[in-house]
Formats: sequence, C-alpha cells, structure tokens
Amino acid sequence: MGKYFGTDGIRAVAGTFPLTDEFIEKLGWCALDELKKSAQARGLKNQVIIAQDSRASGPAILAALQKGIRAAGVNVVSIGVAPTPAVANIVRQTGSLCGIVISASHNPAEFNGIKFFTNHGSKLPETMEAAIETRIDGCSAVPAPRADYCEDLSLVELYKNFLKSTVDASLLKGTKIVLDCANGASSQIAVDVFSALGMELTVTGAKPDGTNINRGVGALHTQFMQDLTKREGAFAGFSFDGDADRVIASDEQGRQLDGDNIIASSALCLKQEGRLHAGKAVLTIMANLGCINYLKEHGVDVVLTKVGDKYVSEAMEKEDLSIGGETSGHIIFREFSNTGDGLLSALQFLQCVKKSGKPMSWFLDQWKKYPSLLRAVQVSSKPALETLDGFLPGVAELEKQMNGRGRVIVRYSGTEPKFRILVEGEDSALVSHIAGEVEKLYRAKTEVLA
Repeated sequence: MGKYFGTDGIRAVAGTFPLTDEFIEKLGWCALDELKKSAQARGLKNQVIIAQDSRASGPAILAALQKGIRAAGVNVVSIGVAPTPAVANIVRQTGSLCGIVISASHNPAEFNGIKFFTNHGSKLPETMEAAIETRIDGCSAVPAPRADYCEDLSLVELYKNFLKSTVDASLLKGTKIVLDCANGASSQIAVDVFSALGMELTVTGAKPDGTNINRGVGALHTQFMQDLTKREGAFAGFSFDGDADRVIASDEQGRQLDGDNIIASSALCLKQEGRLHAGKAVLTIMANLGCINYLKEHGVDVVLTKVGDKYVSEAMEKEDLSIGGETSGHIIFREFSNTGDGLLSALQFLQCVKKSGKPMSWFLDQWKKYPSLLRAVQVSSKPALETLDGFLPGVAELEKQMNGRGRVIVRYSGTEPKFRILVEGEDSALVSHIAGEVEKLYRAKTEVLA
C-alpha cells in the first residue's frame, strides 16, 4: 500500500483527509498529468469517463475532482450513478484515456473513495500510484481548468448491452431471481439487464436515498436476500455491494454461496468447455482451504495472491488465465473484463448452473468449507508486522498446533483501519482458540509501541 492509495484506490470518511476539496483537486490534476504521459501515441480520446455510486457525498467529490482533471487539460465525461465495472467497460469501448469511480464500495454511507482504471479497464499498477503520490506531495497549487466537462448518461447503455451479449438469453428466460442491489449503483442497471434477459425478478435494496447504501443489505448483509430467495421459490438470489463490483449468491434453499463457491463452480464449468486457460484459477490467500483442495482434486491448479482484486488481475494477466477472484465476491471473468464485476459474474455463474440442468444447491454441496474464523482488530496505526518483536514467529508457533491441517493469515486491511486475523482448520474449537491467542499476541506487541 502507498501513502494515499490502499488496495482499492483512496478511501476515507467523506470530508476528512484525504477526501478534502484541496487534496481531491490535486489528485485529479497530478493523476491525469501522469496518465497522459503513459498514454501518449496510443490514439486514445483525451477524456476521462467518471461515475459515482449513490452516496450523498458523491457530487461534491465529483465537483472537486473534475476541476483538477480539467486543469490537466483532459475532458471529463460523467455517466452519472453507475457500477464501478461499468466505467472499466465503457473506457475500453470508447477508447478513453482512463476511468474514475467515486465510491467506497462495501463501506457505510459516511465513507467515500476514488478508484482509477487504465485505458484497458484494469486498476492502476502500484508504480503509477507511487508516481501520482510523489506528484501530489510536490504540488503547491492546481492551475485553472482548461478542458470541458459534460454528462452523457446514455453511455451506460453500452455497458448494459455488453452484459446482455455475454450470455444466452434463451437459457435464462423465465428464471425466477432475487436481486439485492445494496441501495447502490446497480439499483436500476441490474434490474434493467436481468429483466431484459427475460428473468422474473423480485428486487430489494433498490431505493437509494444517499444515506442507505449497504445498510443492512448488499453483499455484506445477505441474510434477507437469502430468506427472500427461499420464500419466493426463486431459482437463485444475488446480492451486490454498493458499487456492484462484487456479488454473493443464494441457492433455492436460502443458503449462501460466496466468491469461493462461485469461482470453483465456474472454473470447472470453463474447464469442461475447454475455456480454462492453462487449467488454473486465481484465488487470494483468504480463500477457504476447502475450495483450494476441491479445485486441485478436480484438476484445476490454484494460484494464490495477496488480497485485492488488482493483485488477482495482475496474476491472471501474467499467465493469461480465465478466472480468478476473492471470497468476498470480487470475481474476474477475463474473457470479458479485466476487473471484478458483480453483474457479469452473476450472469456467468447463473448461465453455468442453467447449462448443467441442476439446481443451485447442487453446486453448494460439492465441497465443504474448513471451519474458519475471521477477526478484525480496530487500529489507529499499522506498524509493519515484521517490526513487532516476536510477533510473526509467535504466530508461526501457534499455527503448528494444527499439525499441517490448517493455517493462520495475518494482515492489515487495505481499505479500513483494521488488523485482520484468519484462522482455518479441521477443528473449530482449536481454530477459535488460536484466533484468540493471535489477537492477544498482536495487542501485547502493539501495546509496547503505544
């Protein structure tokens, strides 16, 4: 992680640093000045595609950001409230210089953030983020705007048509589906796309008011969607997060399928169809061991990366792989997109299931998750774990208690002020004990620094 950029752009409570008008203007100017250099001689349009999710703070951030971008001599085209993956897609379709999304994804409404996409629809490499940060620190003032700003809400139709083109509508027509749009950016677009494909919809979480994004709904709060799926007798349910770059599913019995379930099933579907490049799938270190072992047992090699869909994307690009993603529901079907797309992933997974002729529950029951416990410790700073005397060796000793049939992963969140502990193993009691001991050890080591 950089000075300002986390694993998924820049994020904070709106109105607090770095999401202040002065910083945002500097960010727009410095970022686009750097991106223009890397895009020279590529024949790209001198414009940025920009969107926001449904947070009340979005318009103010857009106002400051577009001033900075225009100061760099780049035109700004706003497509209004739209999913993050819509921007990544429209940038590619229009040949634009880059894309920007104003969103804090799954975070509560008081947060917001700024995400950048390259001209080929992927997250910025860390080298570019570092260059932008250096420029910001050396920037004393932003010049006056010298380019144009406009809105073109019709560009969203490009994304809708793209999504519809990736599936066989005849397979999906008449399927009963529950959609939970998190009161976020997909509230209209998801309904438009799924209904245009002939599905029978029950929709919830699609009444954004600027303050209710992700509140009790969406990919982090799926229980209502799951219950509704069972109650309505639907084939499946899908919950997106606030900017719709992730998805969590439900089977017809109201049971949750997370990103691991969706990736594993989709990878085997692609393998059966001869579309799984190199016979590999990409997961992060947070993927459940049950999923990893299931894929390996069925002839799919697993590449593990750090947490963050940009790391998944980089690993997929390096080996030209077909599918990868995170347990949280960020999933990349690289045949169609270079970034996580909740709507696309829902459609691709649904098509896979419908092709099989089996119910969604069959796919959930193919493997069992290892007992897993994820703890989050609120922190005010993030000292490097290797600098905490004896902490990592202590964690390694605790992991040995599982005799090679479990694991402990410790890391800081890239988007929130939290230290995360993941423990997985066959014995749930031992998993709980070790998680508690790791937390105690971390607190003891960081108290020494306080």
